[in-house]
Amino acid sequence: MPKNKLIEKLFNIRRLHLSDRNFILIVSSVVGICSGMAAVLLKKSVHELHHILTHQNFGENIGILLYPLIGLIITTFLAKSLYKESSVGHAITDILHNIFRNNSNIGKSKMYSRIVTSIFTVGFGGSVGLESPIVLTGGAIGSNISRKLLMDYKTKTLMIGCGTAGVISAIFNAPVTGLIFSIEVILTGVSVANFVPLLISSVSAAIISSLILGEEVLFSFQIAEDFQAQNIPFFILLGVIAGFVSIYFNQTLHQMEHLMEEKFPNRYKRALVGGLLLSIFIFLFPPIYGEGYESIKALLNGEEPLLLQRAELFEGIIPNTKAWLFLAYIIMVLFAKVIGASLTLSSGGSGGTFGPALVIGGLTGFSFARLINLLGIANLHESHFILVGMSGVMCGVVYAPLTAIFLIAEITGGYTLFVPLMLVSAIAYTTVSVVNPDAPHVSTLKARGDYLKGDKDMQVLDRLNINKLIETNFVTVPVKGYLSDLVTAISVSKRSVFPVVSERGRLKGIITLDQVREIMFDQEQQQLVKIENVMMQPPDIVDYGERMQSVMLKFEKEDAWNLPVIDEKGVYVGMVSKSRIFSVYRKQLQRLNKEWVGN
Repeated sequence: MPKNKLIEKLFNIRRLHLSDRNFILIVSSVVGICSGMAAVLLKKSVHELHHILTHQNFGENIGILLYPLIGLIITTFLAKSLYKESSVGHAITDILHNIFRNNSNIGKSKMYSRIVTSIFTVGFGGSVGLESPIVLTGGAIGSNISRKLLMDYKTKTLMIGCGTAGVISAIFNAPVTGLIFSIEVILTGVSVANFVPLLISSVSAAIISSLILGEEVLFSFQIAEDFQAQNIPFFILLGVIAGFVSIYFNQTLHQMEHLMEEKFPNRYKRALVGGLLLSIFIFLFPPIYGEGYESIKALLNGEEPLLLQRAELFEGIIPNTKAWLFLAYIIMVLFAKVIGASLTLSSGGSGGTFGPALVIGGLTGFSFARLINLLGIANLHESHFILVGMSGVMCGVVYAPLTAIFLIAEITGGYTLFVPLMLVSAIAYTTVSVVNPDAPHVSTLKARGDYLKGDKDMQVLDRLNINKLIETNFVTVPVKGYLSDLVTAISVSKRSVFPVVSERGRLKGIITLDQVREIMFDQEQQQLVKIENVMMQPPDIVDYGERMQSVMLKFEKEDAWNLPVIDEKGVYVGMVSKSRIFSVYRKQLQRLNKEWVGN
């Protein structure tokens, strides 16, 4: 009750003193602050756990061999037993699914569950990033705050965007990137009026991150050298390479997920096998442990020996003088990172491809520039190619070129590399688009029939709940009855269709008035003709809870106006009519049109 009274008081204050626009701006700042705090909590927790586990004095390599396996098993237990989640990956897919299919309502548990599971996955060495779990957390924060304040569908969707903008802004201390990510990946058709709440949320989250963490950010680097225009041909080539690396990453992840689900349907077995394989890869290639940003920082700062720490198989044979062997090792780490990230996610780990894409892109850029330098073709600034490579592969993996460009620009503190960033990202995006025009999360949603972006008619139709449109005033007749029973039903019914059911209520068929019009008044026929002899099978059957898109396809295919609805046991529930669907659809469309053009 106290909560309800508080909410009621807030609504009274809003009604008396605030316009809708000002109220949305206030809520967006609240969402930004909460999202920023969530991002800071996740970042600090993972890094503290990472520090504790990797700075022990006993059996470091043995520990690293076991940590990822332990983390995946704990994550699987939490996700399955505590949070009842079918999977813990692909946050963008989950967010868009809830926007398109669930009226922009994201479960309350998503505000914290992914924080907890990703702490164990990434903190224990899972080779993925924190960005995907925190994006879902931010979206859930925005959804639940707006739902508590009884906001409409469009505003709830906007607040989801505010939450995702806030967490990206906070975790990288990059407010422009957070804003662009939300517009480019989560939302569509953002008007100027909606742009402002996103900006407020992103800036609020960045301020929270700066106040709590100070200069401690996930990744940053100051560029010392100027961009040289004569290196543009090499950047063009890097864009093509980044595109193919992105394709390799996306396809490896997709195939790994399919293989692990097929071979190990039990989630604990999947975590055990995947965790063991991941641990082996990490033992052989320590730089792929965790997020991997330390490796990129080491390459940017010229601290190459750090990448050979704990790598006994390579440390003795790759001194600094053997540059070619070191390059070969980095290329192996690059491919190992792809496999490590794929194993982590396909084994049930909580994380995403955002972080690994940046690391893989940095390794790609370094390998390319180092190869050109060793061959004596040119003298390239390797740090430039590391940073631009990060943008190219991230763009190719996430299909978000603007986000990739502005992220690197912000974390480097300027726009020195803006031209090569745009060039490489555009080429990488074009390359991956030739192979697959849709982003991985879009392909997944389309395969499930969940992707409705840009199709307002389908968005309206799919938001209709078939269960709420079922009509129960159709009079049923028993399958073992006679025509006289049907005549009795006709006398009390206002409908022309009569479902035929068994003693247990199972649907057996239907009878229409036109079928029996000629014989229904024949007294002799009424006593002789059995119901089962005049009934017919319905054109099609609708399942209780079936999606509206599927229902309308059945109506269109059979050219029917009424279809029976049954539950999972075949028991008759009622009838659904095309005319009622159209009537409700028109009302919903009118209401949503006001939302789309409003605000």
